[in-house]
Amino acid sequence: MKEHIDAALFRDIIFSASAALEQNRQLINELNVFPVPDGDTGTNMSLTMGAAATELAKRDFDSLGAAADCAAGAMLRGARGNSGVILSLLFRGLAKRLKGLDTADSLVFAEAMTAGVDAAYKAVMKPAEGTILTVSRVATSSAVEFAGHGGDLELMFSCAIESAQEALADTVNLNPVLKRAGVVDAGGKGYVFILEAALAALRGEAYVAPEQPQAAARPVIETRERADFSEFDEGEINFTYCTEFICSRDNERDPERMRQWLMTIGDCVVLVDDDEIIKVHVHTNTPGDVLSVALTYGQLLKVKIENMREQHSEMAGGEAPAEAPAEAEFAPAEKPYGAVAVCAGDGMAELFRELGADRIVTGGQTMNPSTEDILNEVNRTPAETVFVFPNNKNIQMAAEQCAPLTEKNVVVIPTKTVPQGISAMLMLDESAGVDEIRENMLEAAAGVHTALVTYAARDSEYDGYDIHAGEYLALMDGALLGSFTALDELFAKLADSAEGYSPTVLSVYYGEDVGEAEAEALGEKLGERFPDAELSIVNGGQPVYYYMVSIE
Repeated sequence: MKEHIDAALFRDIIFSASAALEQNRQLINELNVFPVPDGDTGTNMSLTMGAAATELAKRDFDSLGAAADCAAGAMLRGARGNSGVILSLLFRGLAKRLKGLDTADSLVFAEAMTAGVDAAYKAVMKPAEGTILTVSRVATSSAVEFAGHGGDLELMFSCAIESAQEALADTVNLNPVLKRAGVVDAGGKGYVFILEAALAALRGEAYVAPEQPQAAARPVIETRERADFSEFDEGEINFTYCTEFICSRDNERDPERMRQWLMTIGDCVVLVDDDEIIKVHVHTNTPGDVLSVALTYGQLLKVKIENMREQHSEMAGGEAPAEAPAEAEFAPAEKPYGAVAVCAGDGMAELFRELGADRIVTGGQTMNPSTEDILNEVNRTPAETVFVFPNNKNIQMAAEQCAPLTEKNVVVIPTKTVPQGISAMLMLDESAGVDEIRENMLEAAAGVHTALVTYAARDSEYDGYDIHAGEYLALMDGALLGSFTALDELFAKLADSAEGYSPTVLSVYYGEDVGEAEAEALGEKLGERFPDAELSIVNGGQPVYYYMVSIE
């Protein structure tokens, strides 16, 4: 019976969890809400946990706290995609509770798991139930309950696994998108694998993947609608300004007083009291008042204010304290502003460079770069302020984690598509101030509608569409327009959808598997529908998407 976890056992748990995620990455990837080849949750979680395993393998540790801190730091820098960032936050909170400890019994480790769940929930602006957050919270609650009555770590993890599996099965009830697709949450599934791997390590066994895992099968449970909990449901904006800042702690004033005051003048309040700094996120109509109160606690170190009525964006704030820059080339500031863009395809990369991007991070759908990948390019940019264009919703959180890890002022523009990033890049005016540039970029990105053309990876049914593997799929601003056997038919449907936007500029970016003649023929047909619009056809060379169409 195991009663304590030490540094060596913790390392075995991380090694086992890394192996579990790697063995099951495709199974997790297949738990998609859309039948397109964008399933990368398993890949992102595996790479994030793998970063911790790699660092822990380099040396031995004298204490559990030191091993946990090393793992958390590696995961933060190696975090990929939203699922990877959330996973890294679960372990960062855990590491904070284990700091300075040589070992931990069941009660202390359960408390550390609770700290991890709290950190993850606090870091996500709109925590959605029916996700990895739910599964981790329910599992941790079970672990805490057991630890209050017994010290057997193996039994504690067994209880946590049982509760996690029940919570996972219920995710299809809590998230309307999962309900429509008939699948459980991919991130939650990955978290169950981590717990199972931890139990195997506690027993001194090697992790073995289930012989007949259930992939994207529809859970046989009664479903119910819980639309309010969906992370895809933006909801109404009651407060205009998304206000974030970091200030130093220059006196003994209690940050809890600020938290209570913020709750009276806004919502979505997150305040992290992290020893030497205070990090705050709040939605409010009076950002000036917020900053004035912040100055009574200490100097303002970083400030970001966004008008959400112009560009409602999903944001996530980490609670990581400022750390040293990554061990990579660090370019001193030679100019006021620089830019880093995430994209895939030689043509896309060259286009961003022509528009003024200093550095390119290769990545996008199905290949999300890590926080460290983005951070390295930020540090190599010879500018004091660096604008970062993630160009993908699933890369935004990883990009935002760069801010506290570098001396440079990082401003993440929440572009969700490459065409949005291109339009935003055009607003980089070196004669303007940071706030003005950011507002102009947000406005430009908001004016871009993006159509994507890809293919169905498998047979499925979604939103009334009967989809077959190999068919072309068209999406407009993330919404499925339908599946098609011919591109001519698809582009006609795309043009019908674009009618409502009265486009003045149309840009067709064709991918690596498309020939120039074919692209020009389809592009010209689109242009015939909108003769007054400026039309351009560009070789983007991007993977995954045959075409990206920018409609402005």
